[in-house]
Parts: sequence; C-alpha cells; structure tokens
Amino acid sequence: MTCKGCLETVHYTKEEVHALVEEQLLFEENLVDEATYQNRLDECEKCPHLQYETTCGFCGCFVAFRAKLADKECPSPENKRWYKKKGVT
Repeated sequence: MTCKGCLETVHYTKEEVHALVEEQLLFEENLVDEATYQNRLDECEKCPHLQYETTCGFCGCFVAFRAKLADKECPSPENKRWYKKKGVT
C-alpha cells in the first residue's frame, strides 16, 4: 500500500479506505480477530490525533489497516490506546 504522502491526495472516503485496506490485507497473515479489531478501531476513533476520520496523525497509516495487524500497536508516543497481540514479535 502506498503511503498517503506519496499519493495525489490524502483525503479518502471511508469506502475508498475500506477497499484499499481489504486489498492489502490479502497479503497479510498475522491478523487480529474481529472483536480485537473493533476495539482498536473504537479507540482510534476517540483519539484527537485521528485525521480525516481515516488516518493516524502519528504514523500516517490508515487506522483500519494498522488496527487489523497483530504485530502493531498504537503509535502514540505519549498514551498508547492499544497494544500488539501478546506473543507476536
């Protein structure tokens, strides 16, 4: 997936983000379950650093993608809202 900084625009609808994320997730193996995913997204949606309703202000990732990956955690340097799945390095 191309970084939003490398694309023509950083503004995407939730539907466009969903399509991009679903396509990229086909290449990923280590994903969290649906309940964990939804909890992570809920935390991201409450974060004051969420941009355009889709993008993390700390790392630039689409939150819908980062939240699905088991080996990722909230990138906030001050107050992590969620952590990587235990046992995943």
